[in-house]
Amino acid sequence: MGYGIRLLVWGSYACFARPDKQDEKESYEVMPPCAARGVLESIHWKPAIRWIVDRIEVINEIRLERAERLELGTAEAATQLKEPMSCKRPLLAPVLTEEREKTSLLLRDVKYVIHAHFEMTARAGEHDHPEKHYNIFLRRARKKQCFYHPYLGSREFPASYVLLEDDEEAPISYYRRKPEQHLGSLLWDLDFKQHMKPMYFQAVLRNGAINIPDLLQRTSK
Repeated sequence: MGYGIRLLVWGSYACFARPDKQDEKESYEVMPPCAARGVLESIHWKPAIRWIVDRIEVINEIRLERAERLELGTAEAATQLKEPMSCKRPLLAPVLTEEREKTSLLLRDVKYVIHAHFEMTARAGEHDHPEKHYNIFLRRARKKQCFYHPYLGSREFPASYVLLEDDEEAPISYYRRKPEQHLGSLLWDLDFKQHMKPMYFQAVLRNGAINIPDLLQRTSK
């Protein structure tokens, strides 16, 4: 186990799209590990480290909602996305034309605690030390510094976040004392060594959290 962190992440809407749904975007019920990794990498990532998501706590009740989304051209999208990317609201609007109408199944009012750590990779140099990268992440997370604005599955759904310090308690999950739920097959990540082959695992929500296996480590053995 490497240097560990806890990051509280939330947003008004999220869409962690299922790869097997082609006609419309349909979100998973929870944040998949690849999306959590993306949030961490938006704050700090270098070739010398590999982020590993250990656990995802689901704080708020899972609420799915159907909404109309607009498919915009490149120039038009750049203008329309200014407000959502400033964290004011997601890109949701009434139907304008039949050609642009897209129905999606979104998550509403989401909040998660990401438990993760990183390991050094074979690309680490002589000046790449675990403590160095750990402190860089802590400093950047505290100051809200990012390479790009983190998002919840899609860039039109910006994420807010705060670093949970060692002595700071996380919010209590709505599912803390609920019976465990089997959420089925959840996308873990893409295997880039095998032509971006999707990798899945069976997700179980137990005591408000999902324990995440490290499938990349398993396949490398």
